[in-house]
Amino acid sequence: MVIQEFRANGGLVGGPFEGADLLLMTTAGARTGKPHTNPAVYLRDGDRLLVFGSNAGGPKHPDWYHNLLADPQVTIEIRENGAIRKHAAQAVPLEGAERDHFYEVQSRLAPAFRAYAEATTRVIPVVALNVLRLDADRVKAIGVQLRRHHDALRAELRRLREDPTTRRDLRDHCLAFCDNMRMHHLREEGAFTAFEDHDPALAPVFARLREEHHVVAGVITEIAGLADDPDRLRPELDRLAEELETHFAYEEAHIG
Repeated sequence: MVIQEFRANGGLVGGPFEGADLLLMTTAGARTGKPHTNPAVYLRDGDRLLVFGSNAGGPKHPDWYHNLLADPQVTIEIRENGAIRKHAAQAVPLEGAERDHFYEVQSRLAPAFRAYAEATTRVIPVVALNVLRLDADRVKAIGVQLRRHHDALRAELRRLREDPTTRRDLRDHCLAFCDNMRMHHLREEGAFTAFEDHDPALAPVFARLREEHHVVAGVITEIAGLADDPDRLRPELDRLAEELETHFAYEEAHIG
C-alpha cells in the first residue's frame, strides 16, 4: 500500500507514483471526525502546496475533498531533506482563473492530469495547503487554543468514565473519544514542526511530547479493543486519565 511504503521509505514510493512529488494528507471525516489519510500528488507554489482532487478522472470528488470542506485543518506528511516531516496546514480550494491556471500547469508537468479532466464532466478541485508558520502572536493564540482542546478532552473523558450509560452507549462513546484523541494528536504533531522551526531550542520538549503520544496511542488502542467489555474498560479509562493529565500538564507548561 502506498501509505505504508511512503512512511517506510522516507517518502519514496514505486509503482505509478514513482518519481512524483507525493505527500500524505490526513483529514477529519466529515461525518465521523475519524482521521483519514490519503496520498496526493502536489505542486509547490511558493510556500503553498497545491493538491488536485482528480480521483483518477472518476465522476465524483474524492472523499478527502469533502472532508476538508467540512474541516479545513489538515496534517500533511512530506519528504524534506531525506526524511518525512509532519506539518499542520489550512486547506483553501482555489476558484476561477487561479484554479484553471494551476490545473493547466500541473497538466503540462504530468499529462495524466489532462486525461483525468477529459474523462469527467466535473471541475477537478485544486486545493492550496497553507503550511503553518509561527510568529509571536500565533504562538500565543495556539497556546490558548491548546488549553481549550485539552479542557474539552478532559470533560469528554470525565463523562465517559462517570456517566451511567448503556453498554452500547459506552461502546460508541468510547470509540468516538478514541478517534478524537487520535485526531488531536495527529494535528498536534503537525504543529510541533512549526514550533521547532520557530524555536529550535524547544526540540527536546517536542521529542518528549511525541514519545508521550506514542504511549497514549498504545493505551487508546487497548481501550478501543475493550469497548464491548465494560468491566475491563473502566480501569483502562482511569489509567488513560492519569497518562493524559500528566501529558497535558507538561504540554501546557511549555506551549500554553
